[in-house]
Amino acid sequence: MCGITGFLGGSPMRDPAEETALLKRMADRIRRRGPDDEGYWCDTNRRVGLAHRRLAIVDLSQAGHQPMTSPSGRYVVVFNGEIYNHLQLRARLAANGQAPAWRGHSDTETLLASFDAWGLEKAVERAVGMFAFGVWDRDTDTLTLGRDRIGEKPLYYGWQGNGDQAVFLFGSELNALRAHPSFAGEIDRGALCLQLRYSYIPTPYSIYEGINKLPAGTLLTVSLKQRQAQPRAYWSCAGMAEQGARHRFAGTAEEAVDELDGLLRTAVSQQMISDVPLGAFLSGGVDSSTVVAMMQAMSSQRVKTFSIGFYEQAFNEAEHAKAVAKHLGTEHTELYVTPTEALAVIPELPSLYDEPFSDQSQIPTFLVSKLARQSVTVALSGDAGDELFGGYMRYQLTANLWRKLAAAPLPLRRLLAAALKTVPSKTWDGVGRSLRWLLPSHAATTHLGYKVRKGASVLDSVSSDQLYLGLTSHWRDPASLVVGGREPATMLAGARPMLNALDTVPRMMASDMLTYLPDDILVKVDRAAMGVSLETRVPLLDHRVVEFALSLPQSLKLRDNESKWILRRVLYRYVPRHLIERPKMGFGVPIGEWLRGPLRDWGQSLLDEARLRNEGMLIPDRITQVWKEHTLGRHNWEYHLWDVLMFQAWLEHYSRDAHPARYRFSSAEPVNMPVAGRVA
Repeated sequence: MCGITGFLGGSPMRDPAEETALLKRMADRIRRRGPDDEGYWCDTNRRVGLAHRRLAIVDLSQAGHQPMTSPSGRYVVVFNGEIYNHLQLRARLAANGQAPAWRGHSDTETLLASFDAWGLEKAVERAVGMFAFGVWDRDTDTLTLGRDRIGEKPLYYGWQGNGDQAVFLFGSELNALRAHPSFAGEIDRGALCLQLRYSYIPTPYSIYEGINKLPAGTLLTVSLKQRQAQPRAYWSCAGMAEQGARHRFAGTAEEAVDELDGLLRTAVSQQMISDVPLGAFLSGGVDSSTVVAMMQAMSSQRVKTFSIGFYEQAFNEAEHAKAVAKHLGTEHTELYVTPTEALAVIPELPSLYDEPFSDQSQIPTFLVSKLARQSVTVALSGDAGDELFGGYMRYQLTANLWRKLAAAPLPLRRLLAAALKTVPSKTWDGVGRSLRWLLPSHAATTHLGYKVRKGASVLDSVSSDQLYLGLTSHWRDPASLVVGGREPATMLAGARPMLNALDTVPRMMASDMLTYLPDDILVKVDRAAMGVSLETRVPLLDHRVVEFALSLPQSLKLRDNESKWILRRVLYRYVPRHLIERPKMGFGVPIGEWLRGPLRDWGQSLLDEARLRNEGMLIPDRITQVWKEHTLGRHNWEYHLWDVLMFQAWLEHYSRDAHPARYRFSSAEPVNMPVAGRVA
């Protein structure tokens, strides 16, 4: 795991040392992604430069140093990520008589030899892994960027400047691009609208005009002669979902469980290869427990596992994780976090995420990453089980709700929505607490007020897609909050893949695989872990697992009101059912309560009406009203407010030179953590 950056074009530089100094400034901005080594390569005549910050995981020697040149000398690459099947690729090269004299055993060297042997695109198609790279082709004077199939590793790019002096910039983070003198840094108000709706900025947009995210599963080639290239897909999640719907797995349920078990064991086994200490996050839920169970089954030593606990029981999963760890025999470490320790992370969020991002679980994700980094350099994660196997309640809710809504007249639905919204959230929350003892264990009644208002807001939907968009939105009219705001099309609205072969719920799940997973979940984990120089790996996102999951009939995912049915059957081969079965809790913190308590002054400062008008980005009227309703306890607006507050905190952080008196978050280094407790 590393950080990469570079440029093509711009004003000619006569001295290579000048280019190297610029590359170093850019790479230094992402040094937490790679604290172990740094490297720079430039060709002054071609006006191209590549920079690399290394977190050494496989082949810790200088043989793994980057930028790295291919055996033929044609390609120069900066690479971030892991090629899990690189040993198999080496064997294939050797069998074909195409293997070079290897200098070391890094996967980057394997990838470059594959470029020489098969060409860039064929090599990427044969690679199993997570990655982002920039590679300069000396024969054609072209720069190619590439990103893994699902989008685990980030990559930003774009042209800045005008005419012949325009420069193409790329990097793992926006922080690297900001260090280039040609970077303009104009905020894209349309992207801000998207962040207020979704809590993240969807691909291909970024918070800056002219800077994009490279879509997952694509390559992009540019040159000084061909500047307007478009990403081209070498793998498509939407295409695989369509293909899976047309060619469903035809075996029995037991055969499907066997197949998934084998695929996951292969993925976990390959992702356990490391030359540095390795462990795993463990929440005690289905996904992380499956990954850890397989790791321990294939390991001769106790696997190191890590979990975060909270003293607020509504947010605490640590006891469940400890029970699973005890059964599996892992070396388990847990840390119970106080509100003060969790709140201390908030000043770090703008620099960690480097564009506005407001998934509240970013806080515990950073805390568990910091905890793990005290003992290991690599941690496996159970992310993606919900998207692949139907774990989110909204999948069942949307399908069931739409059948009922479609049968009711639209005017009646609107009247019902208005009636539901007149009841304060705190009243609904009280009802939820009263009903908790009467309902089955799988029926969650926490935050009932928020859920009722959310449901009321989508009662006027005219299609299941519109209903799902409403359920995945926070602010439903974000353009009305942004000065000059106009919401651009996304894959959830306006530019949606057809996915015609998929029924309602599979279409929702595929949409999440294309949007929410890469742009929220994987961003959250990548930035939090890289903030403490920790590599994370996601076995469930091995593309062979993904393709198999997309081919499964829905009856093997949602069965008898049980989500992730097939994944649970795999897990129960390793862990007793009673340790896993409980209502889904999520991975959050009590932001709503904090905004009425210890965060109230901070929030009030960022949302001050005069301040908002002076900054000229947000229209304060509705925001001020929502803040008042929340702080008075009339309604729970925590998600809406967190979206606005994270933009405001980001704006303050990156405007500190313009507003030094208002700058509050002075440290870009991770906060200190208390000593964790290890569970025997």
